[in-house]
Amino acid sequence: MQEFITDTTHDESRQGEAFSPAVKTVGHYSKHFYIESYGCAMNFADSEVVAAILHENNIGATAEATEADVILINTCSIREKAEERIRTRLAEIKKYKKKKPGLIVGILGCMAERLKGKLLEEEKLVDIVIGPDAYRTLPQLIEEAETGQKAVNVLLSRDETYADISPIRLNSNGVNAFVSIMRGCNNMCSFCVVPFTRGRERSRNADSIVAECEALFREGYREVTLLGQNVDSYYWQAENGEATVTFAQLMERVAKISPLLRVRFSTSHPKDITDEVLFTMQRYENICNYIHLPVQSGSTRILQMMNRTYSREWYIAKVNRIKELLPDCGLSTDLIAGFCTETEEDHQASMSLMEYCKYDLAYMYFYSERPGTLAARRFADDVPLETKKRRLQEMVDLHRLHSLESMRRDVGKTFKVLIEGESKKNSEQLCGRNDQNKVVVFPKGQLRKGEYVMVKINECTAGTLIGEVINN
Repeated sequence: MQEFITDTTHDESRQGEAFSPAVKTVGHYSKHFYIESYGCAMNFADSEVVAAILHENNIGATAEATEADVILINTCSIREKAEERIRTRLAEIKKYKKKKPGLIVGILGCMAERLKGKLLEEEKLVDIVIGPDAYRTLPQLIEEAETGQKAVNVLLSRDETYADISPIRLNSNGVNAFVSIMRGCNNMCSFCVVPFTRGRERSRNADSIVAECEALFREGYREVTLLGQNVDSYYWQAENGEATVTFAQLMERVAKISPLLRVRFSTSHPKDITDEVLFTMQRYENICNYIHLPVQSGSTRILQMMNRTYSREWYIAKVNRIKELLPDCGLSTDLIAGFCTETEEDHQASMSLMEYCKYDLAYMYFYSERPGTLAARRFADDVPLETKKRRLQEMVDLHRLHSLESMRRDVGKTFKVLIEGESKKNSEQLCGRNDQNKVVVFPKGQLRKGEYVMVKINECTAGTLIGEVINN
């Protein structure tokens, strides 16, 4: 078993895998870069910002690492296993340097911020280390590295949002796009490294967000996902102080661009999602009925140690409110097994919460102590590894039952589906997602990606709805 399990259960999901540019960019560039991204959607969105910055500086993208003058790895530091995977990849890339003298290798993002000089000096795996708030300086750092210097900029910012940069969509299907609305996080969850690697919370100019979404719609995109570590705490105030925008108001502005533009968002913190957000979702058919609401544990005692600022009962009340106002809302979560001092009773509290909520989708991990976090400083990582693995597997097994139950309830129903492209498993089928973020596959016919179709569900697996197009 791996250190963590990201159990999307959706067969067609691409969540969390690495990606690089799908095609080589056209045009004449002085050099080319190749980029791989790991981890959360924020990292994927950041890579698109990086691509735009480099293109503006005459450095174009290539889909082949062997063709690149600069190789960049955008990293995740949330789990130890993620860091190990990236180290392995960097060791592989180091071999390229022997075959291509002058090749520049850079590490970006959260792992760069956390490890800084260790990767440069101790392990000599990279030439550039750059944190998530310093991407504007990357062209200059590349120039420094070309002279043989080690180039570093991991300074965090209180105001950088990259609001003026139009991201270049990498590996895009031309239908779905991520739009970053804020950066950083003010929640000091004891297990989490994000506040230390991405800095304090700041919201992006609302007008720039709406403008980016409008441009995406004109280019043919039909779904945007508004991204932030905690989107519900989004709050933007104009410099003159006259205009303020909450997350609910921002979401409404994006939804008004066109009824053909679907709107999703991630991630919500249970303590911050408001009735205003839920009522806005009610009002607009194109705001998808799907909420990712990480709980982390079903035990109030463990939640307090995690500094999550809510209890089990409070979380259940929030779930009940969501189901009251949005009865058909899809619900997903994050869960951690084996946090510090977790007992069997605490674990069973998480299992019983899963039984109550019956999540459609869950991302489940066992606890991995991250240096520098509050938990690492305050608590002993005292749950044996085998116990962590066993508890995690029990969570995964239970969730798969819930996922299958959820899918079976949809057999016989008809859903509006946005076509995202061909099925990974069968080129004669198309796939897309319904309002609740469930993957749906159906015969291709004469249909094309970017279209909306009504699909009647005839059968299912634990991760996919299978149907046929009707009234089209």
